[in-house]
Amino acid sequence: MRLSDLKIKEVIGINNGNRFGYVCDAELDQLTGQVRGLVIPGRLKLFGLLGREKPTVIPWQAVRQFGEDTLLVDLERIGPIEREKPVESALWQEK
Repeated sequence: MRLSDLKIKEVIGINNGNRFGYVCDAELDQLTGQVRGLVIPGRLKLFGLLGREKPTVIPWQAVRQFGEDTLLVDLERIGPIEREKPVESALWQEK
């Protein structure tokens, strides 16, 4: 699957049905080339006049199912998603 294929899929939480949005980018490990997370742009502030909230990174370990037009993620296994964290520090490390 290519990143362009992921960009047309909506990310939905399987536990509570939250709709996170559409994938805009992916974070890659530079040494191994593996995907570490999927980046979802932040919500618009005041219809886009005040910019956007900070992006959300969904860790790759949370991805459970690829559908035709959706991407299902299980966030209860890895903890809550915090939108306030910058993209660079929003990845969760496995313990």
